[in-house]
Amino acid sequence: MRILFWENNPMWIFGLPNGFHDLGHDVMICESLTEENLYKSITNFKPELVITIGWTTATTGINVNLIRKYVKLFNIPHVYWATEDPTHTFRFTLPLIQKMRPDFVFTICPSRVDYYEKLGIKAAHMDFGFHPNVNHPTTVYNEYNHSIAVVANGYFKNLKSYPKHYRIESIKTLISPLIKNNIPVHFYGWGWKEMTEFIGMSIPSNCIHGKLPFTETSKIYSSSKIILGLQNNPIQMTQRNFEILASRGFLLTSDTPIIRDLFVPGRDLVVSSSPEETLELVQYYLKNTEKRNIIRRNGELSVKPHSYTNRAEYILKVLKIRNILPNH
Repeated sequence: MRILFWENNPMWIFGLPNGFHDLGHDVMICESLTEENLYKSITNFKPELVITIGWTTATTGINVNLIRKYVKLFNIPHVYWATEDPTHTFRFTLPLIQKMRPDFVFTICPSRVDYYEKLGIKAAHMDFGFHPNVNHPTTVYNEYNHSIAVVANGYFKNLKSYPKHYRIESIKTLISPLIKNNIPVHFYGWGWKEMTEFIGMSIPSNCIHGKLPFTETSKIYSSSKIILGLQNNPIQMTQRNFEILASRGFLLTSDTPIIRDLFVPGRDLVVSSSPEETLELVQYYLKNTEKRNIIRRNGELSVKPHSYTNRAEYILKVLKIRNILPNH
């Protein structure tokens, strides 16, 4: 099958497209987001399915009109993966769907499926995942050999707009107690200098390292002793948590129902439900290398079912059941 991705964000082009390629499908990524390149990609490649993802350059501005125009013109099934639900459903996802009019929507939020279906939008749930081409164990790199690290963005403005957002609780449980007790935590991602209000005190400037290329993140996960994994919702798992486990990282995250549904705390990863518990867990596992390594190995094994190869297989199965694609 020929599948076209209209996308140029490294966070997405190295994941799900590789999953379809693993299954033997022909995959093209239209990274140059111009009308000319989209037209050439469609007329030369002749895709049988077009996929768009999330909130990126490809799904904003004039690009939304372009993808809608050409998938309709050439009568190509179009699938959109809503990765911003539920936080931005009404601010971004729903207006985009109404404008872009994909034939089917996959959403990372289970509760949004019924909501979309009641609006006449065909939908199903699909979680994040990982792909071993980019999310895999590496050797230990000295520059990333930290005791504790975070790979995430601060999102100060978003959290100010959503004061009840679960990410705030996750920050206060996992990050605040360490910073307040002068335990070094190294941050990779943008926006952490502005996060004093949510953490409770400022992060030392020598611990803020800024953005990192997506293809470099596994080096941090494999090299640092403990990786703190923030959560955005008690019933959803953030993308980086899958990637951390796939990179054989030692994951310390919030104690949520979805984590306990998908993994076994104490075997595959470690969870905390309070600032005090975070301090205890960090102190314990920094001293116990062998126990830490056992959990790292278990985590890597436990996350394998969540590969983008399996996600791609699931997408095609659902699309055939829902008559978006021919069932043969």
